[in-house]
Amino acid sequence: MFGSLGMPELVIIFVIALIVFGPRKLPELGKSLGKSLAEFKRASNELRNSLEEEIRVEEERERTPKPTPAAVVATPSPEATPVSGVTDTSAPSAEPWVDEPYDRAQDEVQAGVAETTPRGANL
Repeated sequence: MFGSLGMPELVIIFVIALIVFGPRKLPELGKSLGKSLAEFKRASNELRNSLEEEIRVEEERERTPKPTPAAVVATPSPEATPVSGVTDTSAPSAEPWVDEPYDRAQDEVQAGVAETTPRGANL
């Protein structure tokens, strides 16, 4: 039970503790020692359980495949196509997530391509 300690050794230890602490203090010491050992055992079990849980979560995370970002296929919009053969790639493209209203004329001016026909004129 106590490793290499036998019954005679335990009796000697008990007698020495009885002499040192006295008959009144010995039961209190035994009770506090028992509570301390129970608390230590409970804390070590909680620590072991939390470590095992963390290891399990990490193993699960390693097993599940990481989601790869989907390839975004860019489709050219009619506004992004060059007008009259001008290929200026420095022109800003219209992004749908911008909160400002879209102004095609401003984009064409920035790209260096001005409209030669007035708006609303039929060709």
